[in-house]
Amino acid sequence: ARKAGFRSAEKLIAATTGGHVGDAKKLVQVGDATAGRMTFSGERAPARHPHVAAAIEAGVLSVACAGAITTLLDRVACRADRALLADAEQTLVEQAAGLSLSELQVVLRRAEAWLDPDGLEPKLEKLRDARFLRIWEDQHGMINLDGRLDPATGAPIKAAIDALVTAQIRAMRGHNHPGDDGVAGDGGWSWSDGGSPATDTDDSPAAGASNTGTGDAGAGDVGAGVGGPVERRTIVQLQADALSTLAKIGLGSENAPAPLATTTVVVRIPLEALTTGAGVATIDGLTQPIDAGTARRMAADAEIIPIVLGSKSEVLDYGRSRRLFSKAQRLALVERDGGCASCAAPPGMCEVHHLTWWSQGGRTDLDDGILLCTSCHHMVHKHDWDIRIDDTGVWFLPPAHIDPTRTPRRGGRRRHDYQPAA
Repeated sequence: ARKAGFRSAEKLIAATTGGHVGDAKKLVQVGDATAGRMTFSGERAPARHPHVAAAIEAGVLSVACAGAITTLLDRVACRADRALLADAEQTLVEQAAGLSLSELQVVLRRAEAWLDPDGLEPKLEKLRDARFLRIWEDQHGMINLDGRLDPATGAPIKAAIDALVTAQIRAMRGHNHPGDDGVAGDGGWSWSDGGSPATDTDDSPAAGASNTGTGDAGAGDVGAGVGGPVERRTIVQLQADALSTLAKIGLGSENAPAPLATTTVVVRIPLEALTTGAGVATIDGLTQPIDAGTARRMAADAEIIPIVLGSKSEVLDYGRSRRLFSKAQRLALVERDGGCASCAAPPGMCEVHHLTWWSQGGRTDLDDGILLCTSCHHMVHKHDWDIRIDDTGVWFLPPAHIDPTRTPRRGGRRRHDYQPAA
């Protein structure tokens, strides 16, 4: 680089490719982590991360994903078991196939918690110490909010707002039409059934049903039908109104909205972690794992439901005597699917979809139910995707016009969970 007149390799790469120095720095870091090294004796040593190097060479791993994996492995290298690190590298490379960088980041957070469990509690303490919320009125009369919340503090707020916003969207489904003048800009939209089968199936919201934040029904068919009021609020405006609604309830409102009244924060914790206080737990709707101590404290809250992994749960198969999935069943589906089984949208934004429609003999039990957000629900119907559920998890089989081989694609929680080698 210096011979060519540049102070660093990063500046040379940036000038050659026309990119940013920051991007070039990431390339150099990945190259350093995956290139072979020369020993003092002049022999060629293997790459520091050979599995990542092989995946890049084979063209099955992007540089961005490779950088994310190597950065994690290097960060925990001084604290994690060396054998576990080698297995983790191979596992992460395999899991990265078919994942976007943002999806891989979820896996990496959980992998870090597994590789370095002792580092998780200090991290959560650091996040909690960094929490803050500022509220002030500006010169224009607007109330401004600025803040950051740790997982345990923010999870109930996020779950409640998601439930209220989702219920509002479902209540207005079919009212808005593309020809109406909506709110322009980022976050504006217009709802329309568009003849989609997802709005006319057994698993669409039923009249009088309430949203639970974990699946099945929406806010009911309040005012349903073309010609009703047109919703002109953007998503961010709906979220702002939801926060105001929560505050009014806290100030003594006697009429809590049904979606909020039935929304819960779910903390999933292994039985061993619950009894010993050591281990890792997760909160539905958030990607940051928490330590067992935080999970046990949260589980003591009456508004938070702990799901103990590995323990025996109640009987959930009600057969065809029930059209709508019970709350216990929805919680079990959240445990299995983690939210939308296809795109990982939070549970509060999902509905329970019958694999075999209830009207066609489908059973209201776990083997015939799957959590899907509205978008993925429509996609499954429109393009005739097949869904298979077995002991290994949830699998999506694309139609032949998308993938001629119809190779199954993993779905559900296992798509984003870190899965260390046995």
